[in-house]
Amino acid sequence: MNFSIKKSTPYLIAIAIFVFVAVAYFSPILQGKKIQQSDITQFIGSSKEIKDFRKEHNEEPYWTNTSFGGMPSYAVSTYYPNDFIKKIDKVLRFLPRPADYLFLYFFGFFILLTVLKVDWKLAIVGALGFGLSTYLIIILGVGHNAKAHAIAYMPLVLAGILLVFQQKYLLGFIVTSIAMSLEISASHVQMTYYLLFLVLIFGIVQLIEHIKSKEIPQFIKSVAILVVAIILAIGTNATSLLAMKEYSKQSTRSKSELTINPDGSLKHVTSSGLSKDYITEYSYGKAETFNLFIPRFMGGTRHESIENSEVKNFFQDAVNNGLNPKDANYLAQFSSMYWGDQPIVAAPAYVGALFIFLFVLALFLVERKLRNWLLAATIFSILLSWGKNLTFLTNFFIEYVPLYNKFRAVSSIQVIAELTIPLLGILGLKALFSSENSKEIKLHALKWSTIIVGGLALFFVIGGTGLFTFETAVDLQIEEQIAGFLDAISTDRKTLFVNDSLRSLIFVVLFSGVIWLFLKEKIAKNSLIIVFAILLLFDLINVDKRYVNNDFFVSARKVDKPFVASEVDKEILKDKSVYRVADFTKNIMADGATSYFHKSIGGYHAAKPRRYQELYDFHLSKNNIEVLNMLNTKYLIFEDGSRKIAVQQNPEANGNAWFVNTIKVVTTANDEITALDSLHTKTDVVINKNQISDSFSNSYIKDSAAFINLVSYKANELKYESNTSTNQFAVFSEMYYKNGWNAYIDGEFTPHYQVNYVLRGMEIPKGKHTVAFKFEPTVIKKGNVIVLISYVLLLLIPLGWYYFERRKLN
Repeated sequence: MNFSIKKSTPYLIAIAIFVFVAVAYFSPILQGKKIQQSDITQFIGSSKEIKDFRKEHNEEPYWTNTSFGGMPSYAVSTYYPNDFIKKIDKVLRFLPRPADYLFLYFFGFFILLTVLKVDWKLAIVGALGFGLSTYLIIILGVGHNAKAHAIAYMPLVLAGILLVFQQKYLLGFIVTSIAMSLEISASHVQMTYYLLFLVLIFGIVQLIEHIKSKEIPQFIKSVAILVVAIILAIGTNATSLLAMKEYSKQSTRSKSELTINPDGSLKHVTSSGLSKDYITEYSYGKAETFNLFIPRFMGGTRHESIENSEVKNFFQDAVNNGLNPKDANYLAQFSSMYWGDQPIVAAPAYVGALFIFLFVLALFLVERKLRNWLLAATIFSILLSWGKNLTFLTNFFIEYVPLYNKFRAVSSIQVIAELTIPLLGILGLKALFSSENSKEIKLHALKWSTIIVGGLALFFVIGGTGLFTFETAVDLQIEEQIAGFLDAISTDRKTLFVNDSLRSLIFVVLFSGVIWLFLKEKIAKNSLIIVFAILLLFDLINVDKRYVNNDFFVSARKVDKPFVASEVDKEILKDKSVYRVADFTKNIMADGATSYFHKSIGGYHAAKPRRYQELYDFHLSKNNIEVLNMLNTKYLIFEDGSRKIAVQQNPEANGNAWFVNTIKVVTTANDEITALDSLHTKTDVVINKNQISDSFSNSYIKDSAAFINLVSYKANELKYESNTSTNQFAVFSEMYYKNGWNAYIDGEFTPHYQVNYVLRGMEIPKGKHTVAFKFEPTVIKKGNVIVLISYVLLLLIPLGWYYFERRKLN
């Protein structure tokens, strides 16, 4: 490679601009402030024990006991050995968060455009537009960092693949291997899975083109190179992938063993993944898709800033006419400017009026291969994002496409369109600058693009309010409480609809006029790029700032330590023993705050331990005290009669371990979980028949003097001391997880069993003994071997390849 200052200058300029814009958008980071992200706040609570363990012992626990009674840390926070790709990632993410992710958006898309031979100045503008897409900004606002991380590396992966198909095999192999390694290491499997669809569509288009041109061997060669690159990328992430694969089989993303629902009815089992209702809960409405073009087509989000708001005036008038202010506030909190099909949205997925316009323009000008790929991928992602609003396609994918049923929120597949629309749009401008198309063709394309896109916006401005009711079911309920509300909120929504339709129309007309001036040779290419940059950034930043702005930033201390111990927490923390806490003032299955201070019976995670979720559905949600006791729930937090937070000690909690007299053997998972309805957990235990042998004893002589006590606690190692005069069966208030937890009696490995649906149990021989549970996951060692081999190959293959290429030249 011939390196020169001249060749590197565009890249240096691009990096400088990307750094400036990323830091400028999130300017409070210059004051040492940090963005307050709801998901990250919950993560801080969930990962507190892991981070404390890491700091104290200088090693990974691979397990935490503060969420859902206990779960592997793989799904929360884990540093894997020899994870060199993470070091590369840290180099690329050198800016403070979240500016680092915004920079990655810019950088990756810029590289992709340069690979497609887009002029570097236009590539910079295109990259800025892609990164400032409203959806990509809002996910940073709410804390979906892993999602943002994975999306940011998508363009780099595509750049590597394109290089290979451009017959730049060695460079393409290196870029694909590293980019795919980074993509996988971002640890958002759903986004990487969606990237696979985009790549498969690309492959199908390329295959068709290669068949037409009779270049099948070249296609096979390119695919073979990419397959090796992707295998190595998977290998460099083998430890994390194997660990998560292992955990996923025990998580809510796997098939349940139960065939009944909590109410006793038969469960409709359709697949090994999530239920259809859960998968499609967040489905894009068909009409809602227009918010890619018109930001507040469906009202935007719950609260929008509107001058002289009819809803605000309505409630104020109602209070003036005698409505209790508390009642007015109560009803107002249920009013939402958003009137789409999804339960809630943080912002519209606005990609930009100019990108939509250029996307249509590109359909007339861009070469067939790239156009067909990006158009097909865009349509594909939009159709699948409709979810339950396009049932035949969604049901087909859920039932027959591998892994599709493992992911919820189908609306998020629209990230493909968030990438393909700007990409094809920029390629459209590139084609406009090219001499390959005549001026007549370009003017024809401009005319029809303006008619189609501008005409659509004009139609919505003039007659769009007559197409929809602008009402929701919740609105009708509020109308029943207070007449006149429906008219007020519909008026506000119509105002947003018309204003933003007019806004998009103005941008389209302005830019269309500028392009016309260029084609008529009234302005130069660089002038067009500058005007495009100004309009694009003005458009996107103004919409983005509605939803993620400086108000999201607080002092670093509040972000790093978001939870302050309440008087109740302080009272509980005086107890230095090991126990669990149930905070019934929160949704315990979506609560990371309690895990920050205590070992919670709840937690916060998208992929919860499956059996524990079922335990909650069948028992904890119904306040089954025996189940709370067996989880060693020593403290209960609740609201008292005066709505103050109070704590109550549970004297009936079973403790860390206890001996039982009777073992109830059942044959199915249904029997296991329903047995807990009436099980006296201090004296009896339930176990599935498939866990034990025929010689297993199911009753033990009660020894009133026997004891078993926890004497040492670490997140990944628990030690007990026992003393009995006869053999006993002990139950431990810890979660059973077969892939890593090993039991030892006096240092000798001893089998243990899954009992009471989620807990551990084992036979303890008579006499004095030390019982230890150690978390020793073999998947870490196995994965590490694969990782090291993959890194060696990733280094040797390009070096050997380069060596042989040089020898050919000589």
